[in-house]
Amino acid sequence: MLKRIKYFLVYLLPVTVSISFTSKGWMTFLPVFIFFGLVPILEFFFKADGENFDKETAKLEKENKLYSWILYLTIPVQLTMLFYFFRVIQESGLTSLEYAGRIVSMGLMCGVIGINVGHELGHRLNRGDQFLGELLLLTSLNTHFLPYHNGGHHFNVATPNDAATARKNEPLYIFWIRSHFMSYSEAWQLENKRMKENGRSKFSLQNRMVSYSIANILVVALIYYFYGWLVLAAFVSAAVIGILLLETVNYIEHYGLLRSQNEHGRYERVKHTHSWNSDHVIGKLMLFNLSRHSDHHYNGSKPYQVLKSLPESPQMPTGYPGMMLLSLIPPLWFRYMNPKVLKFNS
Repeated sequence: MLKRIKYFLVYLLPVTVSISFTSKGWMTFLPVFIFFGLVPILEFFFKADGENFDKETAKLEKENKLYSWILYLTIPVQLTMLFYFFRVIQESGLTSLEYAGRIVSMGLMCGVIGINVGHELGHRLNRGDQFLGELLLLTSLNTHFLPYHNGGHHFNVATPNDAATARKNEPLYIFWIRSHFMSYSEAWQLENKRMKENGRSKFSLQNRMVSYSIANILVVALIYYFYGWLVLAAFVSAAVIGILLLETVNYIEHYGLLRSQNEHGRYERVKHTHSWNSDHVIGKLMLFNLSRHSDHHYNGSKPYQVLKSLPESPQMPTGYPGMMLLSLIPPLWFRYMNPKVLKFNS
């Protein structure tokens, strides 16, 4: 049972965000202190866990619905916290520090739950789960993620054609801009191509980018109508923070890794050596095994609970939170990661 309920650890995030929303001063940054302060420190003391399910257990766990319900429960939590945010960000007497702290805390919710869980559900094969993933991504104004991620990133990963694969010696801050806007553009291209193949107009509501754009505009308009400019600005700021968290994760997951080309210019198939991995326990559980990223790319529809850790996959020295912090300092990042990149690209 423990192997299942351990994924409820992610709900520590909304608890700390609730404390942020009801606190003053530096305590409004409590989620940041925990997830980018305490967690990276703890991960140095917890042994990485590379254990996998055996074949029979994996089959049973794959079919266990509890893992899906853990994801489904995040949806009312995310929506509740978002409406709570709309209320508390309007409190009179907030200092600039407290205003920023609450926005950053909501931004963590947008990234960890809105985008990450939206990503997991968006990979599911049934339309109901995909819709729930779209709803979560809408809370971060990042709905274009699904068409690009599923149709572009998974196809072009570890090649120069992929917006979300960071180039060697590319600073994180340049990557943020390139990855986000290139992926947005490619999402439109992919959907327009799909409409053309189906004999539909690119302006059809069947074009997901058209329907997503309408949904995003409606969300922004409704927030402005009911809450005003101040709350809208705070929401957009939180959404941007969530998107930057996503792009930072993209950066550390694929930095510098490239697939080989044959004499005809075709890339080799995606292997377990084409993504960086981390088996550090806390970060792994908080992100629903996202850090077992090579196996995710090897089989994008595989449920998070049965993703494998494989010895040939490139391993990070610490979990995602610690690596994200390191990536914020490009010279240190390059100095540490470039020798590792050479090892796996040689």
